[in-house]
Amino acid sequence: MSMRSNTQLLKQELQNNKALELCARQCGVIGDATKLKICYLLRYHSELSVTNIAELVGTTVSNASHSLNKLRAVNMVTSRKDAQTVYYSLANNAFDNIISLIGN
Repeated sequence: MSMRSNTQLLKQELQNNKALELCARQCGVIGDATKLKICYLLRYHSELSVTNIAELVGTTVSNASHSLNKLRAVNMVTSRKDAQTVYYSLANNAFDNIISLIGN
């Protein structure tokens, strides 16, 4: 295979790679220290409430909730509601996937 055709194939692969696009969006979101701390917490705690997350991160419930909504929008976290409490967990090892893509 010539270098030119190989380069064209690589360009196509990069343009059509949904995993890279998702990772870029996720990395952009976790560039914020609060969101990164939340992902780190959820890596080691399978599920936490918004109140617990806010307390552990050292922020307000409102700020934690806003950050969690951003993380949910890029499929980093999932949520479930139990009565009045919303619990969050890391989606399918999303944080581990990003760490492995960008290196340790």
